[in-house]
Amino acid sequence: MTIAYLFPGQGSQTVGMGRDLYERSPEARALFDRADEALGYSISKICFEGPEDELRLTRNTQPALLVVSTAACRLLGRDPAAAAGHSLGEYSALVAAGVLRFEDAVVLVHKRGRYMQEAVPVGVGGMAAVLGVPGDVIERRLAEVRAGVVEIANWNSDDQIVISGDKAAVEEALALIQAPKSVLLPVSAPFHSRLMQPAEERLAADLDATAFADPRFPIITNVDAKVIRTGQEARDALKRQVSRSVLWSKSMAAMNGLGIEACVECGPGKVLAGLVKRIARGWPKVPAVHNVENWEGAEKAKAALFGGL
Repeated sequence: MTIAYLFPGQGSQTVGMGRDLYERSPEARALFDRADEALGYSISKICFEGPEDELRLTRNTQPALLVVSTAACRLLGRDPAAAAGHSLGEYSALVAAGVLRFEDAVVLVHKRGRYMQEAVPVGVGGMAAVLGVPGDVIERRLAEVRAGVVEIANWNSDDQIVISGDKAAVEEALALIQAPKSVLLPVSAPFHSRLMQPAEERLAADLDATAFADPRFPIITNVDAKVIRTGQEARDALKRQVSRSVLWSKSMAAMNGLGIEACVECGPGKVLAGLVKRIARGWPKVPAVHNVENWEGAEKAKAALFGGL
């Protein structure tokens, strides 16, 4: 069976995530310990105990999700045919493929989160999910906005788009779009918009100073929705990712082009699993979908995909 691993991004975090993995897997416990040492504070404690406000801080959310996703992936014990990660999740995918050292990735995403938060003062930016309106219609409405910068941040599926930018501009855009359903997101910065360019520039220097190896298996990047096969391609994609749209629906179409028969979401939540089901409705065959966020999920996925391990 041709299998892809998918790695979630910010928004999938919950207090208590990873505790089961830490308690039942020596390898997972070692990963949490290594992350704590690399960061110089206990990201493990924040994952397991919160408080939620602390976990939701971008500088903590990003390394926390990377550690939990990596621990979940390692439980599967095998490489996939391909992988992709949503925004922050792309770093988890690159760790799984051996492109980035785990400790390097933990430090990078901590800095990434801090730079993104510092790029725009809290309360100035905003993001909103728009459901039930085609992306081309949304783009036309965004062009009419006069209150500031607002852009498409995530092309999650044909009927689920996330917009990002100045808070006032996001609110004006929602009034113009008149979607059947829209939700202002509880985020602290306007991710994946041009307002993130200062963060992108700061992160580029850190990425240049970090070693990147060629991946053991193909990675599909957010920024281009194309397969990459070298470390330099991975570094370039991460440099451009911060201020540009996440092309998730196109990334999944590229995954389909690789003949993927099953997808495994490695990490907390089921956001990406749900998106795969929505995106794949028009495909000749919908891939099987599995979630690995705890020990039980890993055992079920291994039994279904590998006949146990």
